[in-house]
Amino acid sequence: MNVVTLSQLQFAATCMFHWIFVPLTLGLSILTAWMQTRYVMTGDETWLRMTKFWGKLFLINFALGVVTGITMEFQFGMNWSEYARYVGDIFGAPLAIEATLAFFLESVFIGVWIFGWNKISKKAHLASIWLAAIATNISALIILLANAWMQNPVGYVIRNNRAEMDDFLAVLTNPYGWIKFGHTLLSGYALAAFVIMGVSAWHLLRNNENDFFKRSFKLAATWAFVSSLGVALTGDFHAVEIARTQPAKFAAMEAQWETQRGVGMNLLLFPDPANERNAVEGVCVPNALSFLAFKDPNSEIKGLKDFPKELRPPVTPTFLSFRLMVGIGTFMIIASLLGMILIRKQNFEQYRWFLTIMVFAIPAPYLAQQFGWLVAELGRQPWIVYGVLKTADAVSKSITATQVALSLLGFTVLYGILGVIDIYLLVKYAKKGPDKDLSAIVNVEGRG
Repeated sequence: MNVVTLSQLQFAATCMFHWIFVPLTLGLSILTAWMQTRYVMTGDETWLRMTKFWGKLFLINFALGVVTGITMEFQFGMNWSEYARYVGDIFGAPLAIEATLAFFLESVFIGVWIFGWNKISKKAHLASIWLAAIATNISALIILLANAWMQNPVGYVIRNNRAEMDDFLAVLTNPYGWIKFGHTLLSGYALAAFVIMGVSAWHLLRNNENDFFKRSFKLAATWAFVSSLGVALTGDFHAVEIARTQPAKFAAMEAQWETQRGVGMNLLLFPDPANERNAVEGVCVPNALSFLAFKDPNSEIKGLKDFPKELRPPVTPTFLSFRLMVGIGTFMIIASLLGMILIRKQNFEQYRWFLTIMVFAIPAPYLAQQFGWLVAELGRQPWIVYGVLKTADAVSKSITATQVALSLLGFTVLYGILGVIDIYLLVKYAKKGPDKDLSAIVNVEGRG
């Protein structure tokens, strides 16, 4: 493999591994803050125990996410120096803001939350976790706005053979980025809720702390259902934006080769990109694709054949990733809705079949998000900045394939070790269950 392909594999591996931690951090930060809010409002010690238990899993996940995020940024100087040179004036600004503002705030207030249990009042301590959660979500917004500029570049001019920013407000208000932020944020909330439901189901199957985990499950099921519906809604908005700004990606998502009007949506069909035929057999919803793209059942969808071959994204992985993402998302809506219904029954613990499903469903939102990112990034190819800079032109000129292969091996080993550590710690403390003796914290926190 050449330098470009190896560099793509390395960045894809580090990004996808980093993203294992990000959505759980986004979701658990808010849910932990909400649990502590309920404790402060009601004085119910069960909410305090929930805050401590789920907050511990949040902290483990946050620590590993920080490490993987920092190493990921190194690659802009290692493998993608031409990209940094060409668009660094634009792409570097959001990264600098994220590091100096959002990351600084979340790190400071998470520290206050960790060490402030015996030092400050209930309300001040509660404020620290909310500020940390808000900063975490702001961090995600800034990074996604940076990524959105790569997907839909705005507010720039080409000067001196490089892209230079001429409208920072346009970059900040990029509609592609805000829709992507809503879609990503809600998917993180849904993922965290499914983790809580899965861990709670594991304990309920063993009749361990039933009241504690039934309350956790009930909260998470509601959160998961609302968030999953939100993911579907923002996903629809996002598809419209993709059809407008990245028609080649949209065509690849549906394996649409011919430019046509009133195009249907194929649900259960494997595309045949080698023969360049539209997928017309199998389950097809008439006019659905045209309506999804432009809210007009007779609108025109531009086919892949209208783009030069060298500018077409890889069709099969984009097509399949999109359907797997949507399929898993549909399962999440159904499972969370069923959870909301069943948890209201007094004999909820007896639905062992459902609890077993929820334990095994923990990886589902992780897979959905990974497939979603594959659609976003594979569908953009061969562009690293859509319509502005090709991926092949962005790689560092001074590195060799051997150097990239060795660094890829090194990152794989490092991230493999970190992954084992993370899974071990999360499983260990998830199985251990909540602390039973919180008297010291309650006494100190009782000062108000």
